[in-house]
Amino acid sequence: MSQIEEITPQEVERMIEENNKLTIIDVREDEEVAEGMVPTAKHIPLGRIPNEVDHLPKDQQYVMICRSGRRSMNAAEFMKEKGFQDVKNMEGGMLKWNGELVF
Repeated sequence: MSQIEEITPQEVERMIEENNKLTIIDVREDEEVAEGMVPTAKHIPLGRIPNEVDHLPKDQQYVMICRSGRRSMNAAEFMKEKGFQDVKNMEGGMLKWNGELVF
């Protein structure tokens, strides 16, 4: 069982609207991201996460996103292993996202 907390797309949307200090990382591939991303999300494909985490501040809150929630869970678990304390996974991924999209 994963130790990563899951957060619903609705909760993510509310947190964005409330301007919570939140870093959203979309780990999908380029062609998937071209179909739209969650507003404010930063795109780091899953394969680049191991190289990019060293450049991310560990004291921030992160929400990981992918298409269905599996890859982002892997990324969240990896970040947790690297010492990130506040990492969540968006449950159901973009398949469950009904909010605004940015292109």
